[in-house]
Amino acid sequence: MYSDTSSAALLDDRQEWLRFSQPRDGLWDSHVVIEGMHCAACAFTVEEALLSVPGVRSAEVNAATHRAKVVWAEEQVKPSQWVAAIARAGYGALPAADSTLRQARQEETRRALWRWLVAGFCMMQVMMYAYPAYVAGEGDITPDMVYLLRWASWVLTLPVVFFSCGPFFSNALRDIRLRRISMDLPVALGMAITFMLSSAATFEPSGMFGGEVYYDSLTMFVFFLLTGRWLELRVRDRTAGALEALMNRLPDSVERQQQDGSFERVAVRRLLPGDVIRVLPAESFPADGVILEGQTLADEALLTGESRPQSRTVGDTVVAGSHNLVSVVLVRVEQVGEGTQFSHIVSLMENASLQKPRLAQLADRVAKPFLMGVLVMAALAAAWWWPSNPSHALMVAVAVLVVTCPCALSLATPAAMLAAAGNLARHGVLVRNLQALESLAEIDTLIFDKTGTLTRDGQRITQVWTAEGVTREHALSLAAALAAHSLHPLSRALVAAHESLASPSVLVADGVHEVIGQGLEGVVNHPLRLGSAAFCSVKTKGIPEHALVCQVHLCSEEAWLASWQLSEDVRADAAQTVQALKDLGVDVWLLSGDRAESVQQVAEQVGIEHALGMCAPQDKLSRMQAAQAQGARVAMVGDGLNDGPVLAGAHVSMAFGNAVPLAQSKSDLVLMGEHLLVVAQSVQLARHTLRVVRQNLAWAAVYNALCVPLAVAGWLPAWLAGLGMALSSLWVVLNALRLTRGF
Repeated sequence: MYSDTSSAALLDDRQEWLRFSQPRDGLWDSHVVIEGMHCAACAFTVEEALLSVPGVRSAEVNAATHRAKVVWAEEQVKPSQWVAAIARAGYGALPAADSTLRQARQEETRRALWRWLVAGFCMMQVMMYAYPAYVAGEGDITPDMVYLLRWASWVLTLPVVFFSCGPFFSNALRDIRLRRISMDLPVALGMAITFMLSSAATFEPSGMFGGEVYYDSLTMFVFFLLTGRWLELRVRDRTAGALEALMNRLPDSVERQQQDGSFERVAVRRLLPGDVIRVLPAESFPADGVILEGQTLADEALLTGESRPQSRTVGDTVVAGSHNLVSVVLVRVEQVGEGTQFSHIVSLMENASLQKPRLAQLADRVAKPFLMGVLVMAALAAAWWWPSNPSHALMVAVAVLVVTCPCALSLATPAAMLAAAGNLARHGVLVRNLQALESLAEIDTLIFDKTGTLTRDGQRITQVWTAEGVTREHALSLAAALAAHSLHPLSRALVAAHESLASPSVLVADGVHEVIGQGLEGVVNHPLRLGSAAFCSVKTKGIPEHALVCQVHLCSEEAWLASWQLSEDVRADAAQTVQALKDLGVDVWLLSGDRAESVQQVAEQVGIEHALGMCAPQDKLSRMQAAQAQGARVAMVGDGLNDGPVLAGAHVSMAFGNAVPLAQSKSDLVLMGEHLLVVAQSVQLARHTLRVVRQNLAWAAVYNALCVPLAVAGWLPAWLAGLGMALSSLWVVLNALRLTRGF
């Protein structure tokens, strides 16, 4: 952790900050993990500290993930300076890509566990000593024994106060020194008041505060509070774990081939395009590349959402972050670092994890003034009860301080949003903007593009007719020999179909000439033509009448040989997706720039009633804006360059991972796999997420509405207030955890 000047200065080496920073429009985007944060007020404090540094252009801190994004200008400030500002505010900073991050998180969990164990052990002993006082009748216990039991309880409470409560007191003192307020301050005040009041009663039973001690209440309160915090810590790691899982996909080192052919293990950061590396089974691919030797299965589930391992052999591409499952392969590195698909995915998820949805921003704005109100309310409650019973007055104030701590309020939204984003990421949907989950939950209209969205890029053969004595395989081999010389979509479809045969026969065509818009002619043992009916003159060659509608025909100089009917390759789950959206009450549209007949055919095939073809980008945008003007909440799913304006104008937008960069940059969610059904599943999960957020906020409101009056009236003891606060925060996080389950 960089919490001092000497260690932070190491970050001023460009090679060091490149590990956790990316250049962006002449500035640097750096991602760090903040240590020592516990609430939304802490996030505000860190943001203020960063923004006070000249050269820091913006800062975003997420209290739920403990991650921060700092945008800074290299010519004005160095990383050590804004890291030092974080340290002066009382927090530590750790680069998000630091190899020690996992160890730091494990150490934090261990410390929290030890504090909890100490509090639990001491609580049980204190309760054992307090029990006789509760059950004994008058005269059953001598005053000396009562005095001894109190002293034993005081001694056992010391480890709880000075060890288990340490973080609360240190954070509260830091806040007081810096003249600010956080959620730890009222809790620490409650602990301190209870301990001092009990100590006063132990040392001076006849004093103004009476002889009542509250060691059992204090230790129970601390134990319950630490139980909630420890479980909250574990659950938080699970809900926000998708990003860390991605970050840890890359290995630290890899075997790189040297000039003499031997292999040397080097750091992944040292790889360059053109290097040849050896990837062992169970290792992750450290860069994008092409397999030179070997055959294996690659697990790309976390990157594409495809659950089945993918076969990869010589000539196939592999992507950074995917797992090598079966055998050793040699890979030529094509892209490293920021140029990899993996880096792009991580960047998207990092940015999303730092964003605050509207509901979260509202909760954060409410939390700070609410804390001020808590302190005022506790003081007024104490003042009300003081004339009659000073000891009871202070314990009422403690109960108010503890029970009203707005931990649940600050966790309500980010815990749910991050859990949902992590779930989507595991299914190949990257959330670029957390706000999109709110918008996605509210949509009632969804617009699909056709080519590349409802359909795949390319065509597939649906019908084949051949002349007598000509097999389908031989006809396809002849056609592929000619089609290999053309880039026309229909030609590429024929070549792809030929390559998919179990044992394709490879023929070579000579003298191939393409007549634009008509077809191809060449020689494969004898002259052949491949193309339209007119170009091939198939009407005079006895072609079956029902085959005349085919787009592609093959003929020799003497006779017709074969005809193929091709259609766009509609995604297998397109119809299921449309039906699922309808079941969710979403009105589905299809807007495409393709021919009206083709658009209508696809629409009928997948079950879309509203379909329009020949739509220019402006036409799509105008129709979407017209729907929005009538109150519709519109989502757009596209992949092409012409979809950019519509994606930007929609309430929420989605683009496939193979979409052009402009389409991805304008989209809120990126679909990394080939499955379209995740669109409907994402809508369903977004609605579930919004329900969970509302449940969490409602719970936080109801909890405070019920418990605050009880605390002010003096009917809520400190230990029960602590239990209530811990359970309230824990319930919010556990409720959010439901969103991490499968679709």
